[in-house]
Amino acid sequence: MTVHHLNESRSHRVIFLLEELGVPYEIRNYSRDPKTMLAPASLKAIHPLGKSPVVTDGDEVLAETGHIIDTLIERHGGRLRPEAGTADRLLYGYYLHYAEGSLAPLMLLSLVFARLPKQIPFPLRPVATLISHGLGTQFLGPQLATHLGFLENELSSRPWCGGNDFSGADIIMSFAVQALRKTGRLADRPHLTAWLTRLEARPAWARTIDKGGPLTFSFR
Repeated sequence: MTVHHLNESRSHRVIFLLEELGVPYEIRNYSRDPKTMLAPASLKAIHPLGKSPVVTDGDEVLAETGHIIDTLIERHGGRLRPEAGTADRLLYGYYLHYAEGSLAPLMLLSLVFARLPKQIPFPLRPVATLISHGLGTQFLGPQLATHLGFLENELSSRPWCGGNDFSGADIIMSFAVQALRKTGRLADRPHLTAWLTRLEARPAWARTIDKGGPLTFSFR
């Protein structure tokens, strides 16, 4: 099994999952373009969309983080997924879709708009800064506050996203929350911060960083 891993990307979560499962794999590394911060064209040889994460196993190609996580957990004994028919399984399923469907788009917009003024020719930067600030204040800020408030409340009553036990739901949620921490948005979210601290204290996360490289979010 090969993880096609892009530096500073959401593919860290697939490495994290495989480290937790103890499944043998290898990593094929790809680097972002230093100017555009986009993935290299060589990833399109693996999957037509040219995005990471992608996992290959023989002739099989798996893409989309949620699909990868659920498929690998299913194939390797069902560990890291709550028992079917339970309330925790419903929570697990919800977060498996919520992470990329609702939270990640807002996180990415936040990072893009924070970086936007630096990408505009100098004479136009004041205008770009005003646009970026306006969108952040009027749209992104309130939306992110709503989502982070929701997560803070959710994690005030249980240790993990999918219930009392660590699961794939926590793995898929990690990247967006780590990115938002970089923006300073977790400063007044003690339960969400504590959840992230517990997650990053896991030995499998330390191995993930060792093998996949640091997540600095320096592209913001």
